[in-house]
Amino acid sequence: MSTTKWIIDPTHSEVSFKVKHLVISTVTGYFRKFEGAAEVASEDFNGATVAFTADIDSIDTNQADRDGHLKSADFFDAANHPKLAFEGKIANNGGDYSLVGNLTMRGTTKAAELDVTFGGIVADPYGQTKAGFEIEGKVNRKDFGLSWSAITEAGSVVVSDQVRLVLSIQLVKQA
Repeated sequence: MSTTKWIIDPTHSEVSFKVKHLVISTVTGYFRKFEGAAEVASEDFNGATVAFTADIDSIDTNQADRDGHLKSADFFDAANHPKLAFEGKIANNGGDYSLVGNLTMRGTTKAAELDVTFGGIVADPYGQTKAGFEIEGKVNRKDFGLSWSAITEAGSVVVSDQVRLVLSIQLVKQA
């Protein structure tokens, strides 16, 4: 069976994460440098194999000190683990899509399942064929060794353990 390769169009994609701060608000961060590809045998992407990486040094939370802390050994340890990686497959279960595979952060690999909304396939004005996906899910940061924690004087947790992943991905079909 022949397959088609699709690669992420980084100029039309966004990879973000959201974490509760002090239990009262949410901080959003982005990975500004990432790449990925899908090998597809069907038009609906069912069974597509997916590989994705994000550069830890590209973390951007709109606050340089916080970014530095996230890159430090307290969290991602970018010096020793410069990439976050995911490898898996897309499953289409009657129109409900999921992305199932292994997520690796800070040298720890765990099974992960993310919800996927397939936006469809369209030709752009430049003759390229594009496919769009919205991907969301949650992971526990402590499962991956990102275990830094602090409690305020009032007893509030500074950073929640649950991290919400939110990706808007546009793929470009390769000739």
